[in-house]
Amino acid sequence: MTPDKAEEFDFQSVPLDPDTLDDVAKADCPIVDVRGVTVRFESQTILKEIDLQIQRGQTLAIIGESGCGKTVLMKTIVGLIPPSEGTVIFDGRDLGRISQQEMTRTRRRFGFVFQNAALFDSMNIFDNVAFPILQHEKASDSEIEGRVMEKLSEVGLPPEAAMKFPAEISGGMRKRVGLARALILQPELVVYDEPTTGLDPIMSDVINELILATRRNYPVTSVVVTHDMRTARKVANRVVMLYPRRRLQADQSQMLFDGSPSDLDHADDRRVRQFVRGEAGERINELIRETAAISQSNAGT
Repeated sequence: MTPDKAEEFDFQSVPLDPDTLDDVAKADCPIVDVRGVTVRFESQTILKEIDLQIQRGQTLAIIGESGCGKTVLMKTIVGLIPPSEGTVIFDGRDLGRISQQEMTRTRRRFGFVFQNAALFDSMNIFDNVAFPILQHEKASDSEIEGRVMEKLSEVGLPPEAAMKFPAEISGGMRKRVGLARALILQPELVVYDEPTTGLDPIMSDVINELILATRRNYPVTSVVVTHDMRTARKVANRVVMLYPRRRLQADQSQMLFDGSPSDLDHADDRRVRQFVRGEAGERINELIRETAAISQSNAGT
């Protein structure tokens, strides 16, 4: 049951059985609930005390400059990186408290679109897209073929592309193959890591349109990690901006912005406005100071 249908439900005229109650409860709860998450690698803190709720059906764009923790947050959300502190709850379950077997089953509900598509070079396009089915389901050859060809068609790839290998197709086609593979198990949550990086403006917009089509055609929640402000503005209905932890005071929040794409240009924080406009601002002076500090530290050792 979708949130809209839950709101229209006539609770007085229709008796609710336990399954219906579960559906209504899910509609009111975020599909992802990040609570006080901190991620450290040795002595370096990448994320600190992040709180974030993602509602079902939402497309969230996570933006920010390189090194701010965007991809780390995305991987933490789907259980690929365990938090050093805090919890990540997916569909009501704490990912840190479930067994490895349960985690494997849960990951079937995720779709991953990696930055460089991450296709298997030794497999043709058909086998790349079919791979999740072979790993997680029992299906006949004819069923697999039908599903794979349907997904390739949905992302605008002709039937003859199925027998090609990743090295034989363009970067834009590889991105679309990655999307087809991510959607083959009909996931509830799809994460996109820099989906338009390395593409020309036209092909970038093709990918953006496919992300929008996925949201229209499937009951899916999406998390898009991107530097591309055109992508963030076009595909997202919510944007979060992170800032590098190392450049903040201990008591400052790492999340500089959380709102709609239309509010980005009018954000109160000048660092947000500078980022979305592509303005260096004081950043060049910060880089000079950081370089000088590193040089002085090295000289001291």
